[in-house]
Amino acid sequence: MSERPKPELTACAADEDLRGPYDKETADAVAAILRRIGESPEREGLQRTPQRVARALEYMTRGYRQDVDEILNGALFTLEYDEMVIVKDIDFYSLCEHHMLPFFGKCHIAYLPSRHVIGLSKLPKIVDAFSRRLQIQERLTCQIAETIQKKIKPKGVAVVIEAQHLCMMMRGCEKQNAWAITSSLLGRFRRDARTRAEFLELIRPGRGRSGT
Repeated sequence: MSERPKPELTACAADEDLRGPYDKETADAVAAILRRIGESPEREGLQRTPQRVARALEYMTRGYRQDVDEILNGALFTLEYDEMVIVKDIDFYSLCEHHMLPFFGKCHIAYLPSRHVIGLSKLPKIVDAFSRRLQIQERLTCQIAETIQKKIKPKGVAVVIEAQHLCMMMRGCEKQNAWAITSSLLGRFRRDARTRAEFLELIRPGRGRSGT
């Protein structure tokens, strides 16, 4: 896991959005940014904004402080099952490492068990562990797939991420309806066209839901 300095946390006022400690150094940096853009962190609406941003950043980057082994916590089960396991439409939120603006969307995961299956709730938690960092979508996709491959050693892993990026929507090219789609295919999903096609068919919108 990536190492980073442990922030020095300061107790915060009893405000619904400010309960608990925050990193004073981060809050001071946010106040400095507010001054640089022509605002005043002393005005009424911004007086506690630096502390709020400090706490929000701590929460949105909590993946740096999560360990995949602790997340799995032994939730690997020996089972004779060789059909595809899919968890689709996993919501995720991340921050682009180039502009620190959000990107968000859906993650679809499939694997072909070899000797072990994993508790289904662990797959979204793995997504969160890597998405709650400064990221690019391509790396995020590969990290999720490679971690599942390493931890449960299946016959194959497939990960597809569909996301919208505020760095494309709010600035730059300002394209409001553009989606970025990335994939990482390992093992049989890379080698076997039929396995790959089955996965892509099963994750298409509307499949696997009631009433469809």
